[in-house]
Amino acid sequence: MRSTTSTTGSRAPDISVRPEPDLTELRRQLGYEFRDPALLRRALAHRSWCAEVGGEASNERLEFLGDAVLGWVVADLAYREHGDLTEGKLTDLRKSVVNASALADVAQEIGLGTCVLLGKGEDAAGGRTKPSILSDALEAVLGAVYIDGGPEPAFELIARLLSPRMTHAAQRLDRLDYKTVLQELTARLHDTAPVYVLSDTGPDHDKRFSATVIVQGVSVGHGEGRSKKTAEQAAAEQAWLTLSEPAVG
Repeated sequence: MRSTTSTTGSRAPDISVRPEPDLTELRRQLGYEFRDPALLRRALAHRSWCAEVGGEASNERLEFLGDAVLGWVVADLAYREHGDLTEGKLTDLRKSVVNASALADVAQEIGLGTCVLLGKGEDAAGGRTKPSILSDALEAVLGAVYIDGGPEPAFELIARLLSPRMTHAAQRLDRLDYKTVLQELTARLHDTAPVYVLSDTGPDHDKRFSATVIVQGVSVGHGEGRSKKTAEQAAAEQAWLTLSEPAVG
């Protein structure tokens, strides 16, 4: 059905936008009941959806806050739960979970992708599985929990979602420099070095980087992050997992 315009000249709502999802299961996965449900809805509102419906605030401000809350909680958990690690290893441990790839995995586990409010174009382009969109939405949800309930429920939620991953990562910190281990693997398997293809989007103050790893002309890993190094590490991890599986033994 074609959208109509009122006699006053204002734009009518775009009724063809995808219906808003049922958030019952997401709330169950979060284990937190919002006093202000509008905060959760705002945390799910991607800018592409806001541009189509008009008059709606995106999740970007909540994402900004959630990013800071996430950094605080992860640093606290790393310090308290891994007292045997040096400052450098604590930094590596934090990076292992505070990156777009890892956060997107968590978002997928709790079903966040099906709940994000996306514009039709972004939805058709596979936005529900894009690490940047998923990680941003997760951070926005964390920011919303912090605003709605304060530090304690935000801390508890992040600890529940990320503590197991941190424990697992701490056991393999010697392998967290995936660029190095990937280079060693490709040298052994193919007598060649991986090639990283980088791209970026966004303004200078808020750039997002994407990296693709090419080995022998084939794309074997992709990663995203807020810095070139983070994106390359995420891509290298995916590539290492891809290539090392058939190389076992």
